[in-house]
Amino acid sequence: MLSSSDKDRRDVRHFSEPLVSVVIPAFNAFRYIERTLRSAGRQTYRNLEIIVINDGSTDDTAKVVEQVALEDSRIRLLSTPNRGVAAARNTGIQEAAGWFVAFLDADDLWHQTKIEKQVNALKCLSPQWAAVYVLHYIINSHDEILRSCRPDVARGYIFARHLTFKYVGNGSALLVRRDVALEIGGFDSSYAAAGIGGCEDLDFELRLAARYHIEVVPERLVGYRQYPGNMSSNHLQMGRGALEVVRRSLAANAPLPKYATKSATNATQKYAFWEFRQARNTYLSLVTIWSIARSEPGFIVRLVLDKSLRLIQHCLRLVTTTANCQAPPRMNRSKFDQQIVPSPVERPDETEQFRRHLMRLAAVDAELSSMLEPLAKEFAPAAINHKPRLRSRTLESDI
Repeated sequence: MLSSSDKDRRDVRHFSEPLVSVVIPAFNAFRYIERTLRSAGRQTYRNLEIIVINDGSTDDTAKVVEQVALEDSRIRLLSTPNRGVAAARNTGIQEAAGWFVAFLDADDLWHQTKIEKQVNALKCLSPQWAAVYVLHYIINSHDEILRSCRPDVARGYIFARHLTFKYVGNGSALLVRRDVALEIGGFDSSYAAAGIGGCEDLDFELRLAARYHIEVVPERLVGYRQYPGNMSSNHLQMGRGALEVVRRSLAANAPLPKYATKSATNATQKYAFWEFRQARNTYLSLVTIWSIARSEPGFIVRLVLDKSLRLIQHCLRLVTTTANCQAPPRMNRSKFDQQIVPSPVERPDETEQFRRHLMRLAAVDAELSSMLEPLAKEFAPAAINHKPRLRSRTLESDI
C-alpha cells in the first residue's frame, strides 16, 4: 500500500514548458539523499515534480526527504515495501504526471543545467526520438571527482552499437518520454528476484534502443557516485547481471548479424571479467577469460603486458617514495558542484581498427532502423501537449 506526505502537488498549468517527473528510488539512502534532492531541486529547468520512492528503508531516509520537502513543494514521498530498484522506478513512472521522466539514483548528483539541456534537445525532435542521455563523472563519498567516463557517444538508432559500447553508463543519465517507458514495460524486476540486480538500467536502455532513436547531450552532467556498499560495488552481481541482460537482449532481437552478436558478447564478457576479478571470484574469472580467448586470443597477451607495466610503475613509485622518505601527497580533487562548468566532450583518439569496427556496427543499425520505419509511422506516440495528463495504464510487471 502506498503512502505519501500530506503536501499537495503544485499547480503546474502556468508553465509553458512540459512537466518533467524526476523519479528517485531510495533504499537506506540516509547518507546521501539530501544532497541528491538538493541537486535535483537546483535545476535551471523549474517545471519539475520530484518523486521519491522510499523502497522499504529501515533508516531515516523518509524523515530526511520529508524535511527537505518542507522547503520544496515539488518533492513528493511514496513509501512501499522493499521490492528493489526496478519495481521502485516503475512505481515512480506510474505515479508521474510529466511528459518526460528522468531517473536519479539516491546517491548521485546532477549538474544544474542537466534537465534543461535534455528537454531542449528532445522536445524539438519527432516522437520517434524517445530519450536523451548525458555523460558523467565518477565521484566519491565527498562529491570529489575521481575520473571521467570514456567519452564515447552515438545518436539516432544505436541498438547494435549500444549492445557493445553501453553508452549511457548509469541510471541517472537518462530522460525518456513517459509514454514510451510505459510502452516498453518499464524496468524488469526479475533480475533482482534472481539475485543479479544492478544492470536493470542497461536492460531498459536496450529495449528502448531496439525500437526508438536516442539523442545525446555530450557533456558530463551527472556525478555518478561509487563507494563500498552501493549496488555498483557488488562486482559479482554486476558481472553476472550484465551477461544476462545482453543474453536476453540478443535472444529477444534475433536474428542480429553474427558480427554484431559477437561484438556485443565479447565486450560484455570483458566487462564481466573485470567485475569478477574485483570480486576475487577465480572460477568465474577463468571461465570468462577462456570464453574471451577463444574469439580474441590477443586479449590475454594485452592483459599480461598491461599487468606487467602497472607492476613496474607501482615498484617505481615505491622506490621514489622510500628514497624521499615521505608519504605520497594527497591529490587535490575538484568537487562535482554548481561551479563545474560543463563543456562539450572531445572524442577520444581512435585507431583505424576501432573506426572500422564502429562503422560496421553503425551499418547494422542503419539496416535495422530501415526495417523499423514503417512500424514507427504506424504506431508513433502522440505529439507533445504541455497540459497535465491523466494516469495511463499500469506496468504489468509490478501489478
